[in-house]
Amino acid sequence: MFCSVFEMFLHGVVFMIYILNRQLRLCAADLCNWRGSGFPAGVDTRVVLQVKLRCTEGSVRWVYPGQALRVVLEPNLSSVKRTTVCIKPSPTFSGANLFIERDGTLEQLVTDGKRVEHVSCFRAEGPQMPAIYIQTSPLGDEPWSRRWIGFRYELMANKSAATSLGHTASCRPCNDTELLMAVCNSDFVARGYIKAVLHDPDRHLSLVEVLAVRVHWQRSGVFQQQAHSDASGSPRLVPSWRGLIRAHVQCGVKAGAGEFLFTGSEHFGEAWLGCAPRYKDFLSVYQTAKASRRNPCDFPLD
Repeated sequence: MFCSVFEMFLHGVVFMIYILNRQLRLCAADLCNWRGSGFPAGVDTRVVLQVKLRCTEGSVRWVYPGQALRVVLEPNLSSVKRTTVCIKPSPTFSGANLFIERDGTLEQLVTDGKRVEHVSCFRAEGPQMPAIYIQTSPLGDEPWSRRWIGFRYELMANKSAATSLGHTASCRPCNDTELLMAVCNSDFVARGYIKAVLHDPDRHLSLVEVLAVRVHWQRSGVFQQQAHSDASGSPRLVPSWRGLIRAHVQCGVKAGAGEFLFTGSEHFGEAWLGCAPRYKDFLSVYQTAKASRRNPCDFPLD
């Protein structure tokens, strides 16, 4: 009788170890995005799930969050060194604290109970890549709540790209060199007009609605081609594009007449305004640079 009970207990322990080991292997095997459950960690509150991600951008979604989750960012990069990491917690992020682990120390980015609104960016220099550490808060008598928490991440090659996500971005106009580089390196470049600007002081940003007559390039779908109806009532596509671009509210972007060249970066599916000169001013700068062979790239003028 005793042996039978002991064997049943031993089989149960082996099964739980198998489940836990399987969960940890799955955590380490993913590349860009991870979605997993904290339930197996519930057998031991000392267990910290380990996740290793190998891309420059992705997401983490933790359902039934357990005690703690540690995400190490180790992208496969041979030529470009990404020195800035940006983290955007999910809108449902609650019941947990989020930390950045650097050089053996923890720095808190998100505090449980406080409203999550902004993206956090930090430097990632040093011999080891940083890790993101999530520690859940006690939930009383019901430790397994049907919820999920998570975040999206991006690794960037320079601090200026991340600055647009913070509150310290410069609102000064771009100089000629910065403008010429912007049309070569931006995530999107479009020529058009400002239709409207909506300011949101609580979120420290402005939403700029742009109607573009020409989208030179875009990394994703910032600008969408608009469908119009002709006299017969059938929809047709015309060279008219619409997009929403974010800017910092302290920059005081205003709607006004005139044609502009919009450039900027994309982060977490959102477009952020970079250099935006009047198109005629850009033409003057570009043509002068091209005449003296100082233009860093060729730009279509039509």
